[in-house]
Amino acid sequence: MPAKAARAGAPRPETPARRGAARRVTMTDVATQAGVSQSTVSLVLNGMTGTQLAEETRARVARVAAELGYQLPERKPERRVAAARRVPAGAGAGTGLILYLVDEVSTSPHAALSIDGAKDEAWRQGALVCVFATRSSSAVEAAVLATMLANPQLLGVVYSTIFTRAVTLPAPLAGVPTVLLNCHPVDEGTPPAALSISSVEPSEVTGGQVATECLIDAGHRRIGFINGEPWMDAAHDRLLGYRRALASADIAFDRKLVREGDWHVASGHECTLLLMRQEPPPTAIFCANDLMAVGCLEALHELGLRVPQDVSVMGYDDQEIARHTKPALSTLVLPDYEMGRLAVEMLLAEVADPARRKRRHKVEGSLVARATVAPPKPR
Repeated sequence: MPAKAARAGAPRPETPARRGAARRVTMTDVATQAGVSQSTVSLVLNGMTGTQLAEETRARVARVAAELGYQLPERKPERRVAAARRVPAGAGAGTGLILYLVDEVSTSPHAALSIDGAKDEAWRQGALVCVFATRSSSAVEAAVLATMLANPQLLGVVYSTIFTRAVTLPAPLAGVPTVLLNCHPVDEGTPPAALSISSVEPSEVTGGQVATECLIDAGHRRIGFINGEPWMDAAHDRLLGYRRALASADIAFDRKLVREGDWHVASGHECTLLLMRQEPPPTAIFCANDLMAVGCLEALHELGLRVPQDVSVMGYDDQEIARHTKPALSTLVLPDYEMGRLAVEMLLAEVADPARRKRRHKVEGSLVARATVAPPKPR
């Protein structure tokens, strides 16, 4: 997307950060507008009273949801996907089940949000979601599949991973309606018309590009990038998006401005200190996740630099902590809830129409502009 042309007055191509309101309003939109996390929106709109949320927060979320026209899905039994197509004669009909199989839940907030999205969409269509975390144990996975695939009420499977990566589908799922979530088949080079399984993933290249473009549009041309572990799909694709944004703005890629962290606060801190020793130092730093951005902010504070007056900082993921940094962190949403919702929507569509064409769907996140990005200081 040619940022140079945009500054010359040419129309900019559409990006997630500039897209209009014609699309469907999501929980992410409510969270962004209300200044809270997606999980907080889910808790408020589901009426969970046992949580320690301020009444002002509850009221604000409810007000924003009403203003945007968003409501949690209501169950519509008339839209139920018939479980009878998979129920043996005489077994009796009932609420259809969806198996949500994931390798990890407890180490990250992302899986929980995807599960919320899956559960809400399933409920809207008259089904229930059963979640099993395998902790990457093949024995646990085999046991879950043996039990759940024997259940006559099972409609299909959402097969998910905590890190975006290529997977080989377990043999027992052959012939079972299945959608991959946050992962993709090993043979991803297959032409779209020949895909054997559908998948839902974040659009990480676009995310990296939009986050970097935000800094470029603010006037920055020397932009540091603190990435995660390079073997991960997310790190590879966010770096690619960063490089595309630079190229579109006629900014030369400088390898010295890229540092590899490990997604944790300490590495963001260490990488920032290394970046700021460059001559000249970057005027902005894009961190590939919010935790490393927290470390970046701490390092800049230790160096006596102000954010965003001296250095701008951009995060990625929109975790809860991004709202509570000083100043509040500008970041890009990782659309976990929408991915979970879409995975179930696609799965049930394929259950209803087994001949439906398979597709690899990438979900774009939106830019959340807070207080850590500003034009660079004149030098």
